[in-house]
Amino acid sequence: MARYMLIYRGEATDMSDMTPEQGAEVIAKWGAWMEEMGPALVDVGSPFGPGTCVVDDGSIDVPAASTGYSIVAADDMVGAQTLTDGHPYLSEGKGDFAIDIFELMPAPF
Repeated sequence: MARYMLIYRGEATDMSDMTPEQGAEVIAKWGAWMEEMGPALVDVGSPFGPGTCVVDDGSIDVPAASTGYSIVAADDMVGAQTLTDGHPYLSEGKGDFAIDIFELMPAPF
């Protein structure tokens, strides 16, 4: 079974900027998704903190608006896409958030 990295893209609200009730609701949605994923969830991942982008010309730039990652296992890309059904990061439905999916390939060394 292949592994896929889900990169969460969009300007998510920091948990510290939420009320306790809003934070509890977010955590409950993530908990339900994680439970539903079962063994397909290889690594729940982590939110990203502040970042930077180092460019090959030696300059520093602003990184893409990514907020975290998870790693899942699936038979193929379609299966990995299916695992995002009901994902809490996509629950708003306004087009402000997206999940980029990349197959993790074996290192050539």
